[in-house]
Amino acid sequence: MTMTPHLPLALAAVLLLSACNPAPAPVTEAPAPIIQSNQVRFAPGHPQLALLTVSPAAPGSVVQVDMPAKLVWNEENTQRVYPALSGRVVSIHSDVGQSVNPGSVLAQLASPEFGQAQSDTSKAQAEARLAERALERQRELFSAGVVARKDLEMAETDHARAQAELDRAYARTRLYGSQGTVNQALSLTAGIHGIVVERNLNPGQELRPDLAGPGVPALFVVTDPSTLWVQIDAREADQGLARPGNTFEIVSPSLPGQTFVGTVVAVSDFIDPLTRTVKIRGLVANPLRELKAEMLVTARFERKFSQGAAVPATAVQLIGNKHNAFVRTQDGVFERRDVEMLYEGPKEVVLRSGVEPGEMVVIENALMLTRLLRLAETETKAAPLAAKPDTAPGNPDKRNGATQ
Repeated sequence: MTMTPHLPLALAAVLLLSACNPAPAPVTEAPAPIIQSNQVRFAPGHPQLALLTVSPAAPGSVVQVDMPAKLVWNEENTQRVYPALSGRVVSIHSDVGQSVNPGSVLAQLASPEFGQAQSDTSKAQAEARLAERALERQRELFSAGVVARKDLEMAETDHARAQAELDRAYARTRLYGSQGTVNQALSLTAGIHGIVVERNLNPGQELRPDLAGPGVPALFVVTDPSTLWVQIDAREADQGLARPGNTFEIVSPSLPGQTFVGTVVAVSDFIDPLTRTVKIRGLVANPLRELKAEMLVTARFERKFSQGAAVPATAVQLIGNKHNAFVRTQDGVFERRDVEMLYEGPKEVVLRSGVEPGEMVVIENALMLTRLLRLAETETKAAPLAAKPDTAPGNPDKRNGATQ
């Protein structure tokens, strides 16, 4: 085998480049944390310290409790219009967004059933006129001594019966806006002052009253949107915050930076078996109509405490049947403490004991400290087993402590 003349030069260049590049510095491994009882001690500058976020425990004087809620129409100022009689839609006089007053015509129907009611009214009117004339004639004849009192009393009874039937027929037709003629024109009218917020009918549509019921939308919905109801779902532990007359704040993600004040109106006396929540109804003013019905909002109540320390809910862990939290007693030293819960919320908790206001509590990655303590406990339990002499039956020398 012959060596090319350029190979020695290439090898010399490689050796020269390797000598110019210094060797990488050895990586020093961070020392393991020291475990002492319920304390975890890290060396200064340990990289795991950057993962542990701490926050001071605040005095548990006032805690904000957020409850899911939904806005709906104020049913005390809302009218839902359904067809009282069957008929066909002839014309529509009001649409969504229009203001109406009591008696305003929303739509006109052609209703044979209403025509029958108008006809009954006309017949009752004719019968009443006939009975009135018969009564006048009987009174004249009785005054002349021609008829007996019994005939006069019979005429008075017929007149009273006809008048009662006329009053009934009039009351029925006046309820639907009859003008005293048989025209089959049935008017759907508004009964309150407000705004039309829903319209669910079209021209020529056939309507039947037997098709209206639960789950069927109303033909028209008229309401006053200046006030809205707030339907709140409260947890069992928070039901004491909402009592009739108490105030609360309403916040919505669609209206950032704005808050609205509501008042509790009613609280249910039972717990929903599906959601395990208590239904609360509130009232909120909406003069500018910024809030909309069916909007999902948050009802914010305040709960006051005379004792305890408030910390984020992420600071508390449930190990077995006990709650505990980690407190930074000094730089790099964290101590696990058993705590007693005074109030447990989804975002914030109040501790009755275990943590004092002002102490620094670990609020992120506390599970890492729990894992270090658990590993140390496991190693402590395994150490005596490893140091125990082998007393197996097949090794009599070690079993009896004999030496060669």
